[in-house]
Amino acid sequence: MADSRKKPVADIEATGIVAILRAPNDRGLVDACKAMADGGLKVAEVPLTTPNALGVVETIAKELGDRIVIGTGSVLDASGVQRSVDSGARFIVSPITKAEVIEASHAKDLPCMPGALTPTEVQAAWELGGDIIKVFPAHRMGGAGYIKDLLAPLPHQKLMPTGGVRLESAGEWIDAGAVCLGVGTSLFRPDLIEAGEWKTLTDHTRAFVEAVREAKARQSV
Repeated sequence: MADSRKKPVADIEATGIVAILRAPNDRGLVDACKAMADGGLKVAEVPLTTPNALGVVETIAKELGDRIVIGTGSVLDASGVQRSVDSGARFIVSPITKAEVIEASHAKDLPCMPGALTPTEVQAAWELGGDIIKVFPAHRMGGAGYIKDLLAPLPHQKLMPTGGVRLESAGEWIDAGAVCLGVGTSLFRPDLIEAGEWKTLTDHTRAFVEAVREAKARQSV
């Protein structure tokens, strides 16, 4: 891995959570990100499928850049990478493995987290240069045990299970060997955002962050 990509990857691994800010509109997204940052969140992605995604990324980068490592998700081509870079994204996430996306990300010195599911796909994503591999949709494969099963023959992999990760199971995924978790609406709760209940969202985020911190502490013993 190039030295230029090591710090954001280390930041992602250290915090252990990538919040996925997927929403039907952009109302309240920046305020929600601020509330989650108050709860200890340090990494978030805005999928390009979210309306005004790049505008949200740009605002978060400007207003919370010293607190949040912001990236984009659902990136499917080199054009999406370039638009993400122009908006201030510091990493790229994709639901698929596509050499064009990985190469374009690395050309801009950004880490890329391509999506894969099977052992063959995970290894192929790594061989193409994926910095962390997004295992998606992870919950469809039976839960945290699948990550442990993948890592048994592929211990060199850095895996981010995404899809179905919840507060009560967060520690299990880390215990299984995941370096971080991609977490959507179970963290970034639409009901709290719609109601503007920012303190509750902060408290909920803090609980998620603590669950992952405790699990990572177990791994270091």
